[in-house]
Amino acid sequence: MSFIRRRIADALCPPSNCTASLAPRDTPTATNAVATPSSTISPFSTALNGVDQEGNLMFRDSLWWTLGVMALILLAIRLAVIGWSQIRHVSAMSSSPAQQTYWKKTQWSWMPAFKKNLLYAPLWKKRHNREIKISSAVSIGTLPSRLHSVVLAIYLLSNVAYMFYEDWNQPNGYSLAAEIRGRSGTLSLVNMVPLLIMAGRNNPLISLLRVSFDTYNLIHRWMGRTVVIEAIIHTVAWAYVEVAASGWGGAGYKLIRNDFLASGFVGTIAMTVLLILAMSPLRHAFYETFLNFHIVLGLLALLMTYLHCDFAELPGGLPQKSWVVAIFVSWVLERTARAFRLGYYNWSKRGGFTEAVVEPMPGDTTRVTMHLPRYMDVKPGSHAYIRFTQIRFWENHPFSVAWVEHHPSIDRATLSEKAVTESQLKEGTTSVSFVIGAQTGFTRALYNKALSGGAPSIRLRAAIEGPYAGHHSLNSYGHVLLFAGATGITHQISYLKPLVQGFNDGTVATRRITLVWIMRDTEALEWVRPWMDEILRIPRRREILSIRLFVTRPKNAREIHSGSSTVQMFPGRPKIATLVQKEVEEQVGAMCVTVCGPGALADDVRQAVREVQDGTSVVDFIEESFTW
Repeated sequence: MSFIRRRIADALCPPSNCTASLAPRDTPTATNAVATPSSTISPFSTALNGVDQEGNLMFRDSLWWTLGVMALILLAIRLAVIGWSQIRHVSAMSSSPAQQTYWKKTQWSWMPAFKKNLLYAPLWKKRHNREIKISSAVSIGTLPSRLHSVVLAIYLLSNVAYMFYEDWNQPNGYSLAAEIRGRSGTLSLVNMVPLLIMAGRNNPLISLLRVSFDTYNLIHRWMGRTVVIEAIIHTVAWAYVEVAASGWGGAGYKLIRNDFLASGFVGTIAMTVLLILAMSPLRHAFYETFLNFHIVLGLLALLMTYLHCDFAELPGGLPQKSWVVAIFVSWVLERTARAFRLGYYNWSKRGGFTEAVVEPMPGDTTRVTMHLPRYMDVKPGSHAYIRFTQIRFWENHPFSVAWVEHHPSIDRATLSEKAVTESQLKEGTTSVSFVIGAQTGFTRALYNKALSGGAPSIRLRAAIEGPYAGHHSLNSYGHVLLFAGATGITHQISYLKPLVQGFNDGTVATRRITLVWIMRDTEALEWVRPWMDEILRIPRRREILSIRLFVTRPKNAREIHSGSSTVQMFPGRPKIATLVQKEVEEQVGAMCVTVCGPGALADDVRQAVREVQDGTSVVDFIEESFTW
């Protein structure tokens, strides 16, 4: 390997030329065409010469404090919200609708304005989750919310401030370049730590702060851009000094022959390529390919960064080497957690392996029910990653859990004779169901596989990883309004059975539930028919649950009919603002509005919720989305 590298170096810069270019300025071999080193240039391209290491360590701590203080503030807010919700839940779960008036009114006069203008506000006007498309095939992603923008601005501006807090008045520009080289390299590595944490599905901050993975993914993307830009600045600052000292040929020769410089240069190239591939149009158009390259290039960049720190001509290498080890260990631990989840839930000595029943549904949709060999606790609003051995086994994708059925470890003949205990449930098995719309790639291959079976359903060996999220509890709200668009019904239907059953058992504060489902045609009802039938058969369901179905493209007028006063069907699209306003006028206790569906629907619901923040009623908003 070293022989090949020497040959490349000799081809790039023959020894005779390099000797000349590296010679002192006053030697006979120096020429006017090649820059040569001097005592005010060449020292500042090596080791820690000119590097403000004391300042680097100070700004390392400053950046950690910036991120830590933001996390602590969010944690304090979350703990306060959780505590308040728990008090409301305990107080209201045994109260009638009329007795929940206290919780209907806001206790802080500034809260509605805060929600309207910051917490729920899009960055500009109305658009937030609706994709910005250049054409039907090219998307450049979505806009962050106003609160997201504030958090990102604090993070980005702090990086800029720490990056360029240098001694700009020093007379030697090469010494200044060395300062920038040290600062940018330090900050790039500091940012790598939260970058890896934000990318993990098992990120402990998700459950601790109850912030969605979607939000962390947004922050991860911006942290990644920051890491790469700072790494590029680090490389350019070195090159500026080295080219001035040795010329382009000498700098190129060193990049090939010097392990320390070569590893850093390869790492920077890997990061730069990763940044280009992560651009929204490319990422959205070739996401599955991007994801594979993302992992490979990320690991390559991490390895090269470690070698770059280790090869430094300093005792023990660069001081940042331990940070790279910590980053790699956190990545390994997160991947180990994934593997543990995957193995634990999908195999048991008694039950064998997970098997999936896959059914093709109308509207290019697939219903998947995964029969796990052991018990899994799945909270409403959760999602999980699924994979199939016969359909791109190397890929796994997240989908909202629509339905969960637990099978206790007792004889079914005795089920009606005695109540099932918690221990019997946990010793049994669980079935988890999804409804998956066929788009492209994996979802289209799954649908085609189901169709090719030529039967109502096929059985496939499968695996589930999760569950994740599910940290939004609606149990403390007296009034719940659920909006679903197309397959977004999967997220919303997961709340219906626990809330209606909890109403019967007296364990939830909810006294009114309204489900609004917008679908293309009535064939979509087949996706959830068995589960909806079970919900509609729950005792006292009519007292609490109202369902409104909006069919945007009915095949004929006879499809549109209402089965009862609590299940109504309408043609066309709903007026979201009107629906939300009507529910607020009849509000029971504190109210929560949630939405899961296309970006345009989510933005309409968000806007409607902002419009009813009138300073008196408590109306909270939750959006479920997966943006990549």
